[in-house]
Amino acid sequence: MLALAVLQSVALFGLQGYLVQVELDLAPGLPAFDIVGLPDTAVREARERVRAALRNTGFEFPARRITANLAPADLRKEGPSYDLALAVGILAAMKQVPLESAQRFVYLGELSLEGRVRGVWGVLPSVAAARRQGQSAFIVPLVNAREAALVEGAEVYPVTDLGEVVALLRGEKELVPYRVDREALFAEATDDGGPDWAEVKGQFYAKRSLEIAAAGGHNVLLLGSPGTGKTMLARRVPGILPPLSLEEALEVTEIYSLAGLLPAQVSLITARPFRAPHHTASTAALVGGGRYPRPGEVSLAHHGVLFLDEFPEFTKESLEALRQPLEDGMVTVARAQAVLRFPARFMLLAAANPCPCGFLLEEGKCSCTARQIQRYRARLSGPLMDRLDIFVEVPRVPLEDLIGDGREAECSARVRERVHRARLCQQERFRDSGIFCNAAMSSSQVRRFCSLTREARHLLGMAFRRLQLSARGYDRILRVARTIADLEGSEELHSAHVAEALQYREEKGV
Repeated sequence: MLALAVLQSVALFGLQGYLVQVELDLAPGLPAFDIVGLPDTAVREARERVRAALRNTGFEFPARRITANLAPADLRKEGPSYDLALAVGILAAMKQVPLESAQRFVYLGELSLEGRVRGVWGVLPSVAAARRQGQSAFIVPLVNAREAALVEGAEVYPVTDLGEVVALLRGEKELVPYRVDREALFAEATDDGGPDWAEVKGQFYAKRSLEIAAAGGHNVLLLGSPGTGKTMLARRVPGILPPLSLEEALEVTEIYSLAGLLPAQVSLITARPFRAPHHTASTAALVGGGRYPRPGEVSLAHHGVLFLDEFPEFTKESLEALRQPLEDGMVTVARAQAVLRFPARFMLLAAANPCPCGFLLEEGKCSCTARQIQRYRARLSGPLMDRLDIFVEVPRVPLEDLIGDGREAECSARVRERVHRARLCQQERFRDSGIFCNAAMSSSQVRRFCSLTREARHLLGMAFRRLQLSARGYDRILRVARTIADLEGSEELHSAHVAEALQYREEKGV
């Protein structure tokens, strides 16, 4: 008599999910429990967790030769999310739960030694991938239920322990599918916007440039001496960005779920991400990768802001690795098994000192030699700098600005309204094109949507020759000018728009 059960789980390779057949065979022979199918250490250790969980929940663990195969066998399996499928598979093979009932579901969950079902990472992309492959019913840990239920059409059954799973499969306990109204959940989410724009004293030029950057999704380099407020400005940029759409929020949540960074009690991330890795971060930590590839900081900043303080202090390898995501909005990680792609469409805010000591822009304070300055600037390559749209000098704040003149500073909410209006114009402009802001325009779209007046064309031609711009630099000036015009509600680009865009293109001190 056959003692065989075949259940389903999910393996993640990047954001791509694959259905895994969890095959359990109970055969006569010396007691053993072998797991095959390219498991990692966490999967192999499931043997001890499953054995203890079954015994401590009151079920018999068979004294037989157990072979568990995770198919397809050539796909790497990692993490503890197969525990639940393995335990239920053993019970089904022993006829302790109906096999037909058990085969209705896709299982995700880690088991504790006492039989509790613990949460696992990657539930949202796993359920989404299985749903695309025709699966509809899922048994997941209670802590992951809201996250899993975000997938449209998924019937999610949350469980807290193995006994509850068995009761469900035997029909002894009715579990109602967990439902989440995605639109209502998204609408109820509150975003305080973080630190307020009004708290920044002075720095009107820098504020204006960052407003333009936020409106068009442009990349910015803030250049200034230590203590001038570069970091303070950068941390307030998410507060002036327009709110995430539901589709964007789901994309961000999938990435954070895969990385295991979804906060407790949070099923949907509705605030724009702000990531600020230290300059000692490795290349894999920054752009993604590793032996078993995981999303890096550029992907965690998807639809948000990536802030790189002390920009030249990052390793040259890490900085050059930014070139692809800045250009394509995607990170490609090549491995022998597959090529993974992580989304990485973010707004880059970089901050740097003008020289090693940091005081080059302040007369009489710099102690660096010309060679030291040249070597410091050489850390930022020309191709990388060509991918930055706006260069801003952040001077030291004068005393009168710090004291204030009694006028109320503009708050984040007011700036955000202007930025949001400009973004709505862009959404209408790029409808059905797959992009959402001016910074992502292709060269053909720049020619189509950046209509110049005769005076503006003449000014841009003079600047092209004098500044020796590359073709990419030329397009980036037009993108910034397009954003400035959107903030003013102008359809055509005038010379004033181009002149301001050229002002931000001048690479001072770098």
